Amino acid sequence: MDLDMKQLALAIRTIAEEKNLPEDTVKDAVEQALAAAYRRDYGDRDQEIKISMNLNTGDVDAYVQKIVVENVENSAYEMTLGKAQVMNKSAQIGDSIEVHQKVESFGRVAAQTAKQVILQKLREAEREVVLAEYEDKIGSILNSAVSRVEGSLVRVEIGKASGIMPRQEQIQGERYYPGQRLKIYLKEIEKGFKGPQLIASRACIEFIEALFRSEVPEMESNAVEIKGISREAGVRTKIAVKSNVKGVDPVGTFVGGHGTRVNAVMSEIGEQEKIDIIVWDEDVKQYIINALSPTKIDKVEISEEEKRANVIVPEDQLSIAIGKGGQNVRLASKLTGYEIDIVSNGTPNEVKTEEPAEVKVEAKPAGKLKRKSELENSLLDAIEEHGE
Repeated sequence: MDLDMKQLALAIRTIAEEKNLPEDTVKDAVEQALAAAYRRDYGDRDQEIKISMNLNTGDVDAYVQKIVVENVENSAYEMTLGKAQVMNKSAQIGDSIEVHQKVESFGRVAAQTAKQVILQKLREAEREVVLAEYEDKIGSILNSAVSRVEGSLVRVEIGKASGIMPRQEQIQGERYYPGQRLKIYLKEIEKGFKGPQLIASRACIEFIEALFRSEVPEMESNAVEIKGISREAGVRTKIAVKSNVKGVDPVGTFVGGHGTRVNAVMSEIGEQEKIDIIVWDEDVKQYIINALSPTKIDKVEISEEEKRANVIVPEDQLSIAIGKGGQNVRLASKLTGYEIDIVSNGTPNEVKTEEPAEVKVEAKPAGKLKRKSELENSLLDAIEEHGE
C-alpha cells in the first residue's frame, strides 16, 4: 500500500500532540524515514538525500546531492558540468549540487521501511525529551507508581517517563506490587544502549536527607543542617545534625513537636527502620561519644594517623555499644569516619567491632572417681605404711 502524504502530514501533528514532542522533531523523524524510502524506490542506498515535506499540502520534495565531474561514471552520484551550470551558472568541477526531484508516491516496501524508521526515530526523540525534562530533577524526590516487578528489579512510572529501581536501591524488607504509590529519589539518568534510563532509589542516604528537608523548613534558612548520615536501609539510620543559630536545639528541631517530623519520615521509609538523631561536634572524641548514643562511655582514645578510636565502656554497656550484629558501632564508624573498637573496662581483652573474641575455657570436673587400678595401689601403699 502506497503512503498517503496528506494523511501522513496530518499524523505528524497528532503524534506530536499525543507524545508531547515538538512538531519539528516529529517532522524531522518523518523526513529522515522518507529519505530512506526514496533511496529504496528511486535511488541508491548510499546516496545523500534530503527530504522536505509541506505539512499544509502534504507535498514531498527530494534533494539529491551530486558531484560535478567531467565524465559521469555513476549518474546516481555524479553529473556533468553542463547540466550543473543549467541549475547554477557558477557551478565548477568538484562542486556539490542539490538536484530537486518531485516525489508523487512511494511503493509498499518503501512505505514499510518508512514506518519502521519513523517508529525508531520517535522512540529516540521521546527518550531525548525525557532526558531533557528530568535532567534538572536529579537529586529530588518524585512521586511514582510501581508498574511491574521483575524478580529483584522494580519498574516505576514517574510522570510520563519510566524508570527502574535496582535491588541495591530498594529498602530491605519492603514489598512492592503493581499500582503501589511510592516516593522515590531520582538518583541519576543512565545513558545506555537503549537510551536514557531513570534510576530511582529509596535506599540511599540522599533520600533520607531529602525527606527531612521537606519536613524541616529550618534547613532552607540554614538555621540547622545535616552534617552526616549513615544508613542501613530498612534497619537503622544515624543522622548528625548541627545548629547554626544560638539557642536552637538541632535534635529537637529535626524530631519536631511530639516527634511529628521524624515520624513523618519514618512513615515513608517504614516503621521497622529506626532513626537516631545525634548532635554533630567538631571535637572528634565528643562526636564519637554522641554517635554511639545511648551508650555510656568512660573514655575515648584517638589515633588521628590511623583514623582509629578505642572506646572504653563499662562491661554492662558493651552489648549496647556494639549493637545487634555490630550495627550500632558500624553505623557510628561510618558516620564519624573513624574505625571504632569497643573495649570493656571489665575485661582485659579488646572486643572488636566485627565479632566478639571467642574465649575457650578448659575445665576439669571436681571429685572425679579414680580408675580401679589406682584405688588398689593406694590401698596397698596404706597397708605397707601401717605394717611398718
